[in-house]
Amino acid sequence: MRSFSTIRLLFILLGGLLLLFIVAPLLGMFVHTAVPELADTVGDQKVISSIRLTLWTSAGATLVFALLAIPFAYLLARYDFPLKRMVLAIVDVPVVIPHTAAGIAVLGVISRDTVAGKAASAVGLNLVGHPIGIALAMAFVSIPFLINAARDGFENVPVRLEQAAMNLGASPMRVFFSVSLPLAWRSIVGGMVMMFARGMSEFGAVVIVAYHPMVAPVLIYERFGAFGLDHARPVAVLFILVSLVFFVLLRLVSRSAYVQGRKHQ
Repeated sequence: MRSFSTIRLLFILLGGLLLLFIVAPLLGMFVHTAVPELADTVGDQKVISSIRLTLWTSAGATLVFALLAIPFAYLLARYDFPLKRMVLAIVDVPVVIPHTAAGIAVLGVISRDTVAGKAASAVGLNLVGHPIGIALAMAFVSIPFLINAARDGFENVPVRLEQAAMNLGASPMRVFFSVSLPLAWRSIVGGMVMMFARGMSEFGAVVIVAYHPMVAPVLIYERFGAFGLDHARPVAVLFILVSLVFFVLLRLVSRSAYVQGRKHQ
């Protein structure tokens, strides 16, 4: 019991130091930001526009790419095929490469002289410096979070339940939508929340693809470079507050949806 208490005390100390490392910089930002400064920032239309742009581009990227990521995750969870390990490694590549390099990679696909760029130009769009380009950059660096979370969710669905449904005459499509997807939904929603949050915080890839219009992380960087810490900090604090509110709300909604789904099963 003594050794258990000692090691528990040690782990609590180490955990406390880690939490302090996370909390102290954030707390310092709030302590050094006066209420009048924050109020002025709330009234700054450029700041509000950048936060709005950040939210809807990240949300749009998450929703659109979820249509591709969820079926793909099911494929990875349920089937073996040649070079599957390589495919799994490719999925994780955007997480490990420098995000400025990720931005250059995306730029190389959507610039005007590429196939995608020419197709967009044909309908009057220039993806570089456009909200669609921003959304693509956000999606590139954040899509692994959704794919991996959805794959884990599908892997946790018992195969016997799917087989039982098919034995009762359900088609593979119906089994997916009536059995697999509802049971994996909590993991999928969690992955979507993480993808949204990751895209919202992206700077490196986005600044390569579109310096203008400015998303919030780019605006914070511009204010810091042009005017210094005192001008950048209130924008950062406001963006953190908005991000936390949306993150908590999405978590509550996903939990409520999961509970309701469990009640109707």
